[in-house]
Amino acid sequence: MNIVKVALLGVLGTLLAVQFKGGKSEYGIYMGAGISLVILFSILSRLDVIIDTMKQIGDYVSLVPSYISTLLKMLGITYIAEFAAVICKDAGYQTIASQIEIFAKLTILALSMPILLALLETIQAFLS
Repeated sequence: MNIVKVALLGVLGTLLAVQFKGGKSEYGIYMGAGISLVILFSILSRLDVIIDTMKQIGDYVSLVPSYISTLLKMLGITYIAEFAAVICKDAGYQTIASQIEIFAKLTILALSMPILLALLETIQAFLS
């Protein structure tokens, strides 16, 4: 799906959700979540290109494969957390959305610690 189709789908879904919010507000939330899932699956179809490109970059720079895997995990955590938080905010639950965002940030921080340690070891080796 190209950006024009996704944008049109998003705008039409939003307009439909607004129409439903007038009568039964939960239908508007369901409509927004449904459209968001359709867009999510269209993004997942493009994920192969990103993964292949990351592998090529890793080959050029000769990175440790676990670093690329960690970066892809961070990307996935970021997108899933943002997706869930926006749906919670749209439903009116900002507190839950904030907790999801905080959990995602801490998870990414924990995932990045081995990379940070490797970077510090490399810097220490250069300085020694």
